[in-house]
Amino acid sequence: MTLLLVFLGIMRHRKASMVASELGLTAPSISHALARLRDIFDDPLFLRRPHGLEPTAFSRAIEPDIRAAVDALQASLAGPAVFDPKTSRAHIRLSARDSELSATLPDVLCRVFQSAPNVTLSVQALSSSKAIKGLTDGALDLAIGFFGQSPDHLAATNLRTERYLVVGKIAHPLLQGELTLEKYLSADHLLVASDASRHGVVDDKLAESGKTRHVALSLPQFMPALAVLGKSDLIATLPARLVEQHARRFDLVAQPPPLALRSFDIKLLRHRRDLRNPAVTWCLEQILHSVASAQSSS
Repeated sequence: MTLLLVFLGIMRHRKASMVASELGLTAPSISHALARLRDIFDDPLFLRRPHGLEPTAFSRAIEPDIRAAVDALQASLAGPAVFDPKTSRAHIRLSARDSELSATLPDVLCRVFQSAPNVTLSVQALSSSKAIKGLTDGALDLAIGFFGQSPDHLAATNLRTERYLVVGKIAHPLLQGELTLEKYLSADHLLVASDASRHGVVDDKLAESGKTRHVALSLPQFMPALAVLGKSDLIATLPARLVEQHARRFDLVAQPPPLALRSFDIKLLRHRRDLRNPAVTWCLEQILHSVASAQSSS
């Protein structure tokens, strides 16, 4: 089991020192484990490079099977653990974009820290693909966001269905009166994209009818985007819940988009290997309680 964990750790981190720290082993123990793995599989497995250890093609090929075997063994060995929030020192690793963090995290933290004073959380704002990879690799416990069709090895819970609104500063001339498609296309647009893209859902929809818009600015996060909108002549097409929560704070006004944009589901994901993890299950329940409370009060 230790050998397999070393293998998966090297695949994830590419550095033996990081794996040693993660598994609580010494550097010689990692070297010995790698030597044994090479003998077992009759392959170099990892090649030394300036940036770290590079997996061979054989290592990449066997990684999914080894990960599945380790997950199955860990699930089989997991006993009926009891989670006591008052005494637990669990650490939960979560991914969510800042739009979800501002909407959900404050109430979740209040619930967690009141009930479980020693439980800690760390949060990353990852793209959907990186969040899925983090869950798959074991670097994350939970992820909130829009994921489309998630892989079968991840369990998904729908939190809500989201729609879009067009938003800009209160005095924006294009947002006075009805927002027509002609007005919309004449504007300079702001796009929120974690990968610095200047093409999004709106552009896909416009392309269906041979139309385009001018994306003047791309930002990686939603809250800075709202701040920029309040101080510029840009407009943006953003998730409705985010706009409704923060429009007044940034002196913004919103209107429905003048084109038919599909709604989308915000989901909470976890790996199926954690379905019996009591700490992850408890934290997931706190998130669900927070979302349900917000929906009932809106």
